[in-house]
Amino acid sequence: MANFGTWLHTRRKGRLVGKDADGRSYYESTGPARVGGGVLRPERWVIYLKGEDASAVPAEWWGWLHHTLDAPIPQDERKPWQLPHQANMTGTSASYRPEGSLYATGKHPPATGDYEAWSPEA
Repeated sequence: MANFGTWLHTRRKGRLVGKDADGRSYYESTGPARVGGGVLRPERWVIYLKGEDASAVPAEWWGWLHHTLDAPIPQDERKPWQLPHQANMTGTSASYRPEGSLYATGKHPPATGDYEAWSPEA
């Protein structure tokens, strides 16, 4: 969701390159600009959906945004082992909670007996 300044900049100087499967729009400037240490190349940006952060950008578009790829990876060129993109869920109820985490069960697992406490006298 773009604010008015981003919307105006996009309308005046942006060219729509494509959209990802979730509906985010990716743009490139119509002329070169000094980006990344004074290098002349087109600016690239994304218009996020409401409430999203930068972790929502899929890998195929991330490479294009950061000028490591000339074009995003087409969906039909994805490898069978590549999973669909998932946004970073840290801080939400859907975040990863490993076994033994207090957040997973609310209590510590019982001790296994394979731990010996250290004492400096021993």
